[in-house]
Amino acid sequence: MKEKEILSIFNDQYERIGRADREEIHSKGFWHETFHCWIAFRDQGRDMVYFQLRSMGKRDFPGLLDITAAGHLLDHEAVSDGIREVYEELGLAPLTFEDLHPLGALKEELIDGPLIDREWSNVFLLEQHIPFEAFHLQEEEVAGIFAAGLDDVESLIKGGKDSIPVDGFRIRKGKKEYISSKVAWEAFVPHESTYMLQVIDRIRDRLRE
Repeated sequence: MKEKEILSIFNDQYERIGRADREEIHSKGFWHETFHCWIAFRDQGRDMVYFQLRSMGKRDFPGLLDITAAGHLLDHEAVSDGIREVYEELGLAPLTFEDLHPLGALKEELIDGPLIDREWSNVFLLEQHIPFEAFHLQEEEVAGIFAAGLDDVESLIKGGKDSIPVDGFRIRKGKKEYISSKVAWEAFVPHESTYMLQVIDRIRDRLRE
C-alpha cells in the first residue's frame, strides 16, 4: 500500500499550525504548502511561457494545461526540495535551486467537487528557452508540453480573447507528436485568475529586466 503523504498545515498568515495526510488536507480544505515552477523565456521581443499537459491518468484535472512543474511540499521538506518536481516531471537536468528566480509566496484556492485545495504556493521562474526535444516527461504525470504567448494568456484570462495559439507536443504511444493548435480557457486547469495574473505580471517583469 502506498505510504500516505504527510503535509504541514498552515493558517492564512502562512504560519505552521499542524500536519495531516494529503487526503485529509484536500477534503477539509486546510492550507498547505506547494512548489510551483514556471518556465518562460523572451524570444524576438515576445514573452513565452510553457505549460504542461496533465496526463489522462491523473485523478484531478486530467488532460488540462497546467503550471510547467508543480507539487506538494511534504512536512519534512524545505522549499528548495521542490526542485525535484522539475527533474521528475520534465526530466530537465542539470538544474539547481539557485537557477530559479523567486516570484514570491501566493495564496490560491481551487475548489472542484470534493477537492478543496487551499495552497500557499512558493512560486519560481526558470528563465530559459528549452527546446521541446530536451523534455523527457514522466508520462504517468505529464502527457505533453506547450508554449503560449504570455500576453495571449493574460488576454484569455481577462476575456479579451476566446482562444489562443499554442505550440508543443504530446506523447502518443511513447513518441512525441508535435502540435500547433488553438485553445480556450476551458483547456487549462481552473486556477484563480488572481493567482494567474499575479504570476504573469511577475514573470513579465523579470523577463523584461
